[in-house]
Amino acid sequence: MTTQTSSFSHAMRQEIYEQPGAIAKTIERHLDNDIIFPGELHAIESALLTFEKLIIAASGSSRHAGLAGEIMIEDLSGVAVDVEYASEYSYRSTHAAVEPIVMVVTQSGETADTIAAQREALTRGVKTIAVSNVAEATIPRQASAALITGAGPELAIPATKSFTTQLTVLYLMALFLARKRGRMTSEVTRSYLARLLALPDAIQANLSEWDALAERYGDKHYPAEKFLYLGRGVHYAIAREGALKLKETSYAHAEGYPAGELRHGPNALVDESLPVVVLATYDHSDPDSMLRYRRTLDVMKEVKSRHGRLVAVATEGDQEMPEVADDVFFVPPAPELLLPIVEVIPLQLFAYHVATKKGYDVDRPRNLVKAVVTE
Repeated sequence: MTTQTSSFSHAMRQEIYEQPGAIAKTIERHLDNDIIFPGELHAIESALLTFEKLIIAASGSSRHAGLAGEIMIEDLSGVAVDVEYASEYSYRSTHAAVEPIVMVVTQSGETADTIAAQREALTRGVKTIAVSNVAEATIPRQASAALITGAGPELAIPATKSFTTQLTVLYLMALFLARKRGRMTSEVTRSYLARLLALPDAIQANLSEWDALAERYGDKHYPAEKFLYLGRGVHYAIAREGALKLKETSYAHAEGYPAGELRHGPNALVDESLPVVVLATYDHSDPDSMLRYRRTLDVMKEVKSRHGRLVAVATEGDQEMPEVADDVFFVPPAPELLLPIVEVIPLQLFAYHVATKKGYDVDRPRNLVKAVVTE
């Protein structure tokens, strides 16, 4: 599942293609004969039995992973989750009347705001779990327990494989807590893990087609100066991440919104010059997912009536989407809470091609660094 560096003109594109292998390595690292995180959380075992809330503190793409993880963990395990900006955590979160665990999510393990958030939590006597791409970094070394992703070195500043491997760890955390709290039987857990294990091959099989489509759609939409990204539920986090990827790489203004919020202000932006990128995937076995899809489709029809330019990420077999959207990326079917790992990849490629068509260096966007090491 690895690809030779010489076949890519940018590290970002190579790292997008490395995601199937990175996700597979992350699963392998944290799964042993259906045992999730074997031995990795023993240091906080007593806290795991008593904590009342999980607080996720992170910045940038890592926070978007946390937003998706919030829904994964709450829906599967029933644990209450709050997601905080790492830069705000030390100034406002008091944990009043709550026994929490704080999870800090970071690519580099050296993000200054996230270090400060973790140290504040530890000062308050709170156990912390670090999710990091770099095992020897400050944050995982100082955490009560650390979960290391399998992304390997990520050279491009925009997060790609570090993001999808963070999502993978958070999904495993959701399953782990669901089992620990008796919300899921071992048989059901195995069925969820089987679908997760199938993802890398499914992504690998689609990468070249997504890349070709992203190049075509990027060529079409790169002159636009603003973009709107929409998603419902867990897909809202991916709308936020897709918008950030475009903003980082192409310097176009992009915003991610819940699809149902379009009528509450953003609708004023919709005209024939605005590309509206919509996460419109579904899990046909999940009635709630199908309801969200139908509501999202209604929003898309409204955008179309106002001559907005629709780019959609949809599920294979969707017969209605080509009738509504101008441009469609199809992704393989997956359970609702696994779809974020798959559906973000076409958006990464779309951002890449929009930016390169504009002539920008996607690996080193202006004013940005890989790790923000000053507060």
